[in-house]
Amino acid sequence: MRTAWRVLLVLLLPVWGSAAAHNGDLTVRPACKPGFSEEDYTAFISQSIMEGQKLLKVKFNNCAGNKGVRYETNSLDFKVRADGTMYAAHQVQMPSKQLILMVTAWDPQTLGRWEAIVRFLVAEKSQHNGHKPKGRKTVPGELAQQQSDTLLPWRQHHSANGLRRQKRDWVIPPINVPENSRGPFPQQLVRIRSDKDKEIHIRYSITGVGADQPPMEVFSIDPVSGRMYVTRPMDREERASYHLRAHAVDMNGNKVENPIDLYIYVIDMNDNRPEFINQVYNGSVDEGSKPGTYVMTVTANDADDSTTANGMVRYRIVTQTPQSPSQNMFTINSETGDIVTVAAGLDREKVQQYLVIVQATDMEGNLNYGLSNTATAIITVTDVNDNPPEFTTSTFSGEVPENRVEVVVANLTVMDRDQPHSPNWNAIYRIISGDPSGHFTIRTDPVTNEGMVTVVKAVDYEMNRAFMLTVMVSNQAPLASGIQMSFQSTAGVTISVTDVNEAPYFPTNHKLIRLEEGVPTGTVLTTFSAVDPDRFMQQAVRYSKLSDPANWLNINATNGQITTAAVLDRESDYIKNNVYEATFLATDNGIPPASGTGTLQIYLIDINDNAPELLPKEAQICEKPNLNVINITAADADIDPNVGPFVFELPSVPSAVRKNWTITRLNGDYAQLSLRIMYLEAGVYDVPIIVTDSGNPPLYNTCVIKVKVCPCDENGDCTTIGAVAAAGLGTGAIIAILICIIILLTMVLLFVVWMKRREKERHTKQLLIDPEDDVRDNILKYDEEGGGEEDQDYDLSQLQQPETMDHVLNKTPGVRRVDERPIGAEPQYPIRPVIPHPGDIGDFINEGLRAADNDPTAPPYDSLLVFDYEGSGSTAGSVSSLNSSSSGDQNYDYLNDWGPRFKKLADMYGGGEED
Repeated sequence: MRTAWRVLLVLLLPVWGSAAAHNGDLTVRPACKPGFSEEDYTAFISQSIMEGQKLLKVKFNNCAGNKGVRYETNSLDFKVRADGTMYAAHQVQMPSKQLILMVTAWDPQTLGRWEAIVRFLVAEKSQHNGHKPKGRKTVPGELAQQQSDTLLPWRQHHSANGLRRQKRDWVIPPINVPENSRGPFPQQLVRIRSDKDKEIHIRYSITGVGADQPPMEVFSIDPVSGRMYVTRPMDREERASYHLRAHAVDMNGNKVENPIDLYIYVIDMNDNRPEFINQVYNGSVDEGSKPGTYVMTVTANDADDSTTANGMVRYRIVTQTPQSPSQNMFTINSETGDIVTVAAGLDREKVQQYLVIVQATDMEGNLNYGLSNTATAIITVTDVNDNPPEFTTSTFSGEVPENRVEVVVANLTVMDRDQPHSPNWNAIYRIISGDPSGHFTIRTDPVTNEGMVTVVKAVDYEMNRAFMLTVMVSNQAPLASGIQMSFQSTAGVTISVTDVNEAPYFPTNHKLIRLEEGVPTGTVLTTFSAVDPDRFMQQAVRYSKLSDPANWLNINATNGQITTAAVLDRESDYIKNNVYEATFLATDNGIPPASGTGTLQIYLIDINDNAPELLPKEAQICEKPNLNVINITAADADIDPNVGPFVFELPSVPSAVRKNWTITRLNGDYAQLSLRIMYLEAGVYDVPIIVTDSGNPPLYNTCVIKVKVCPCDENGDCTTIGAVAAAGLGTGAIIAILICIIILLTMVLLFVVWMKRREKERHTKQLLIDPEDDVRDNILKYDEEGGGEEDQDYDLSQLQQPETMDHVLNKTPGVRRVDERPIGAEPQYPIRPVIPHPGDIGDFINEGLRAADNDPTAPPYDSLLVFDYEGSGSTAGSVSSLNSSSSGDQNYDYLNDWGPRFKKLADMYGGGEED
């Protein structure tokens, strides 16, 4: 049969001074020490509590008879009477198995405060058929010290027949540990024990967070006695509760009892001040706001338990700077931290900013034992348009010259007490009256807010000598509700106009007159006079020509009378669309002088002063009639009606004209000229024709047209020979021309051939180049061997192999040809070694070159050299040595290092193996 184990739960109260009493120790106490009898009270209560139900009684002694002592709790559900009895203020339903309260005793005489902790544990009914545990009374309201020290959550019950039944476990109440305890440590919390420890040896242990899990070793247990300890001070803000499991095993590690759960709660102490989220808060409120206007919210957080007074924060305003117009312009909601206005009179023009010190205090704002912190709230009074702009004076004045625009004539100054450079301050100006024609406008200076009266339309002194303007100023933003415009928002502006010398002007510009062309010189055409607008100045105007392209006109300098200086011709190139245009200048004698221009346009009426001209001037026609004709017309410089229709006729003299030619009229402007006879010999003929226009009176002109008569083909077109013949050249002349052309072409061809041959010869005669620089593999042709006077006379017999050397040996010493082999000591030329070496050929060549350079008998470069005489013996070794090295492993790659002259040899030997 399974047996339960007993646990003796020794509750060690946080008031560890009472632990000595439990252990039987006697402590000598002072005669009288103010305070509660216990620092921690515990009582079991039911789940539901009725209103007024007594729960427990706390004992307090101030050593003065407790006169005037008052009690407070940090809960609204429970209250304490003057005798220390705690009761329910109203019906309460316990939300959890435990409730922790703080009871405060306050002595108004000494202003002392004392605190004690009260724990309410919800008592659970025994589930053993409704029987209470033996030896245990659970009466709500009993004090913890009146309980038995031994709790038996697992008991063994015996039936009447002696059998034992296993009952359900009790729920062990949570263990409460106050935070920040000063020790000494370790402090005993509870003792657990199995009732089997009398039979066997039991070992106790605990597991869970705070024991064998991080944070490690916060709690410990004596494995033999079962006493459980806390090893260091608790911090509820770090961890508020712990869940441990207690285990009981025998010496062999076998489980003796089922594990039991232990819940340890850290009791909160008021050890944290409220902390504001920000040290400085910024808010704003409109000036003139009504009381109750929301401004801003400040927030402070307390790390203590928010369900207790330790974490309940209350706000209040400590100071306000400045205290104008009232020292209490704002108030704060003690619970939410909302700051609102409480008084009227906010005026930005007087006070622009308030500094408010806000204090947050826990313990529901109790300043005596609550912890506090402060923050600064900066409240800015924002501007509203409650001040209309006002002119600094009622009248302004200015002056402007006439005929000037975009000129500032006056600056209007205003005063506005609202915030500068805001819509409530920015001024807008309007002209109410005095400027019906819109000569002026008022612009606002964005920096100074002044109004600049500006001329936008030129004023005339002769029309208006002064202007009286009425102007009004307002703000960009409308005025606040209830604010009226000031009478000082209107002012008068007097603007004087000053007279300046204005230029004369021509009333009629451009002036147009009409007259016939060809009027005689000196004819008066018109009077082109100007007007001086300066009526109040006595000034004279003089005239002059500014532009007269044809120089046809004159103008009187004093009265502007226009006369002709030449005959006006409508057909002149200066005429555009029958109009001649001239420009004149009118200048006054003011200071400084001013001038104006006027344009005179003369429309010239055409007269018949130009005879017609025949078109075309030249033509050609076939020598036989009826094949083609010549179309003729006329051109006249005049215009209608002095032009066509034209009359075309042949003159009677000479008579051959009318005999050979005839004219047929097509219409008023065109006619046809054709042959009258059946055949006319080819040639060029001058045919006179009389052309008459239709003017009044008509004008005629005798024009000559050159007609080329030529033979034609079947299509009626002149042949080439016929055209030449028609030009008046005979057959001999034509043949002579053709011969000349052939000769010219032959000469050109010969010249081209000669030039090509010369070019070829020039390319074939190449200059000799230095062999050191000649790296080409091609064969050069040398056709020039002479190089000086020594190369002129050569004895060609020396080119033959001499049979004897007597003629050379017997020659007089000192007399030698430079191309002969010298007799005497020969230079020592090197002998090539038999065994080849990669560098021996290069060395051999270099040594031979030095020997040749040092040889005084060596002939010059351009002299005739003797190639067939080799002398006695050879300085070179046997050519048979070339094949002395028959090894196929010979490496000829070094030939590539000898330069371009040995490139061919390197290619031959270097690629032998590949071939």
